[in-house]
Amino acid sequence: MEPDEEKAETPGEPEEESFGEMFDRSFVAPTRYEPGRKVSARVVKVTPEWVFLDMGRKGEGVLAAKELVDASGTVAVKEGDSIEAYFVSSDGSEMLFTTRVAGGAAGSAQLEDASNSGIPVDGVVVKEIKGGYEIRLAGGARAFCPHSQMDLPRSGGQEEHVGKHAAFRITKYGEKGRNIVVSRRALLEEEEERKTREVMATLTEGMVMTGTVTAVREFGAFVSVGPIEGLLPISEIGWDRVEDIRSVLSVGQQVEVAITRLDWANRRFSFSLKKTLADPWETAVDRFPAGSLHVGKVARLAAFGAFVSLGGGVDGLLHISKLGGGKRIRSAGEVLRAGQEIEVKVDSVDPVKRRVALSLPGTESADTPEEEAEDYAKYLAPPPAAPALGSLGEALKAKLERKGR
Repeated sequence: MEPDEEKAETPGEPEEESFGEMFDRSFVAPTRYEPGRKVSARVVKVTPEWVFLDMGRKGEGVLAAKELVDASGTVAVKEGDSIEAYFVSSDGSEMLFTTRVAGGAAGSAQLEDASNSGIPVDGVVVKEIKGGYEIRLAGGARAFCPHSQMDLPRSGGQEEHVGKHAAFRITKYGEKGRNIVVSRRALLEEEEERKTREVMATLTEGMVMTGTVTAVREFGAFVSVGPIEGLLPISEIGWDRVEDIRSVLSVGQQVEVAITRLDWANRRFSFSLKKTLADPWETAVDRFPAGSLHVGKVARLAAFGAFVSLGGGVDGLLHISKLGGGKRIRSAGEVLRAGQEIEVKVDSVDPVKRRVALSLPGTESADTPEEEAEDYAKYLAPPPAAPALGSLGEALKAKLERKGR
């Protein structure tokens, strides 16, 4: 037996891989992009005419530099930056991308392609007309943008659009370009979604951020923090009770808020301004020592007495037993009214339970402190639970069964 034959028949040794097999295994078919596909790529080179993009092993991407020129005439990207662009066509291994259809040379065929592929188009807002705006697109084509498609909801005031350039997406292309409807809002929403994805991993509940008030309602204010917008409830504006929210907040105002809820699935976010402020109860014992006299304002009346605002976010309880001059009365409203200023004496302060017991100077209580605490505990106790739905359902089922017999 020849040596070569003996080696070939030796069991357990793997066969050598041929060069052709290794070449075939290393070959990766290039990804085929459909026109209009949006990609994110890294800039590898910038020239006066072109921006070159790293598409990995898929080939080389190019983008006209004039699309990225800023107001000063400078290309607004540099090597290493990441940009988003839309695929247009390919020539061998070179792929052409664009950020939008622009320029006077754009014809109806390009606009129709942009409509089919979703590539944005440049436009100028000519004038406001019934129901929306007249838009002049690249190449001189006229289009219509409804009012609802010009801005994001709660964008914060009525922006002046006439005469401004903007990017639009064609949502309807009919009659060979004589009936074109566009949307700016679609692109704004996509950009908001992109920014949201970027910050999802960086934001956490409890973080303190600077936001901008975008809308004010009776129940609270909407605040924009980066790419997300959430609710700042009226109860979270400050430690003091806020009666008129518009006297405290206004649209466009910057506020520092703490993030209290991040519900990405339902896009619901909540903030608190109060949590960024010092807790007034931490210094309540020093500011309102037992036996001291203060002038406060009656904040609200309850069945067992009145809550008096002492200032700085601290309310005290003036029990009903201390309002009748030693005589029992049926309600605090017989003696006090909301908003009234009165002088009170601090009987005790409990910063842990956040409770201040008050009395009127020179009066005696008809009830004991234990009775007063019991009334207050009843006030804070949750209402009794409603009957379980399961029990009610079982009762109805039993009744129907009896009728069916």
